[in-house]
Parts: sequence; C-alpha cells; structure tokens
Amino acid sequence: MEEKRSAKRIVSIDALRGFDMFWISSGDALFIALFSLIGTPFFHRLSEQLDHPAWTGFHFYDLIFPLFLFIMGVVMPLSITRRIEKGDSKSQLYKHIIRRTLLLFLLGLIYNGLFDFNFEQQRYTGVLQRFAFCYLFASLILMNFRLKGQMIWAASITIGYWLFLLFVPAPGSQPFDLTPEGNIAGYIDRMFLPGSFCCYNHGDNEGILTMFPSVVNVLLGALAGTWLLSSLNDREKIKNLSITGGLFIIAALVWSLILPVNKYLWTGSYMMLTSGISFLLLMIFFWIIDVKGYQKWAFPFIVIGLNPITIYVTQGVFDFAIIANIFIHGFKDNLGSFEPVVMQLSVVTVKWLFLYFLYRQKIFLKV
Repeated sequence: MEEKRSAKRIVSIDALRGFDMFWISSGDALFIALFSLIGTPFFHRLSEQLDHPAWTGFHFYDLIFPLFLFIMGVVMPLSITRRIEKGDSKSQLYKHIIRRTLLLFLLGLIYNGLFDFNFEQQRYTGVLQRFAFCYLFASLILMNFRLKGQMIWAASITIGYWLFLLFVPAPGSQPFDLTPEGNIAGYIDRMFLPGSFCCYNHGDNEGILTMFPSVVNVLLGALAGTWLLSSLNDREKIKNLSITGGLFIIAALVWSLILPVNKYLWTGSYMMLTSGISFLLLMIFFWIIDVKGYQKWAFPFIVIGLNPITIYVTQGVFDFAIIANIFIHGFKDNLGSFEPVVMQLSVVTVKWLFLYFLYRQKIFLKV
C-alpha cells in the first residue's frame, strides 16, 4: 500500500506550497490589517512577524522564501524520476533544466521592470532569479550525485560559506564583519552586480554570494522528497521529517550564538533554522492530508499551490486591487476602521478566484 501511494501525487506538497504563497499573495497585508484593527499589544507583536527584521533576527515572514525553495527541492526527485520513466535521456533532461532556468530568470527580469528599459536602475537579481539559480545548481547535483553526494555538497556549501564570511574581509573591514556596510557579500554585490539593489543600501537581498547557501535549502528539500517517495512506511517518513527538523532547529539556535540568523546574508544558522521549520511543516501537512486523509480544508491552498509562479508574476505586473475596488467602492468608505480589512480581504479573494478559474480550466504555468 505504501509503495502504491507514493507513486501518486502527494497532495500535501501542493497544499504547503499554497500555504506559503498565500502570505505573499496579500495574505500578509490582510492579517496586518486585521491585527491593527484589534490593536492590542499581543496582536501588534503578531503583525511584526509579517515583516522582516531590520537586519539580524528571525520573524515568521523570513520563512516564506526559503520554504518555497525547500518545496522546490521536495518535488525534484519526483520530477526527475517521472521524466526518466517517460524515456527522457540525460541530454533531454539537461535541456529541460536549462530552458526552465532561463525562463525563470527572464520572468524575474520582467517582474523587476525589464520593459521599462531603464537598464541603469534595473534590478538584475530577485526572487525568481534566485529560483532559477537554485534550480539549476540543485538539479545538476541531483542528476550527478547519489543522496550521500548530495548531502556532501550541502555540507560543503554551508561550511565553505561560513568560512568565507569568517576569514575573507571586505576591503576596509575586519574578517567576519556581518554589519550591513562591512560584510563581504555586500561588497561583492557592489563590485560585480550592476543596476539597483534591494533591500538594503550596501548590497542586494538576493545578491551574488548569498545564492550559494540558498541552494542548500533546495538540496535539503530534495532529501525530504526522497523520503516521501521511498518505500518507507508513513510512520518512518514522519519520524525522519520530524527528527531531522527538530535537530536542524536545535543546531541553528546553537550556531546562532556565534553566527547570527540573518536573511539578508542567508547565514548558515538562518538556512538551518528555516530548513528545520520546513521539515516540520512538511511533516504536519503530510500527516494531516496524505496520511489521515483530511484534504478538504486545504483546497484553497491547493488552488494557490498549483499555480504559484503565475500569481507571483501576475500580481507583480497587475494591480488586483483595481478589480476588487469595482465590487466594494460603493460602500467601503462607510466601513470606518474595518475598511482596510475588507479591502485586503477583497484583494485576496479576487486573486484566489483568478487562480480558481485557471484551476477549473486546468491551466497551470509550468516553467
């Protein structure tokens, strides 16, 4: 029974991907508006979790990006296996990987305003560009190394990046300077990365050097995906995911005593913390949805999770609030303090209905 089910689509992966994308599809703005409406100190602190810290530290919102990379890794073993079973040769797989990488990178440039043709202010890195890089790098590793080799790559990148931060100073700075203005990653961005930066002045949030440790999130996701697709029984799969997640979180907290958790630099402690949480979230979703069979509650997330790149790119080039305003403009100004909540709820609803239409038409953007 276990082997037979592992060949089917693992619904919890789509649901978890949709849960992740919900927060950057105006879910964050909706809950910030709701928490602000309630206005108590507790809910004010909750709203802070839906924004990034100024530099070091960790908020819930810092999980969104690495969780998506982790899920990208989860589906890679299944994707590669399916293509091999269909008869694709290794050269065909390489062509598919390169084509998908280039398309993701191009979509990232378009999202960042490529068609403004302002190349001096164009941002050349970004979320989708990092997806492209991580997908390419992780795919090549998965294609050419067994599980042990993949984990050696993951460990080597993690330790190598830490040692680079530890011993290689930016000119005018000391080794292991992790300040916004003195870190080596920001210096490399300033030297070699054209265009504008986000989201701090001295480098880019998705800059050159920090791409490498983010690949490890994908490789660890591939480890989780290998377990889910294996002949292990459900109890063993859940045990592996939960123990690994717990150990990674503990290791990250200990490591953070000397290497701070920092999303902007994608430090090893940040990578391990987010990977640990990702393992546990995948375990919870898998246990509830695929093992226990409770799927109906997750349907709204599944709709989002089947078209994540579609909604990310579309909301970047089109303002869904325009459509939402058509339906609520006649009464929203009379809602008083409830107006921001209703407005954000309307935007979330319009986005979801757009994705639901694509779902019903079986239109899925696969890049």
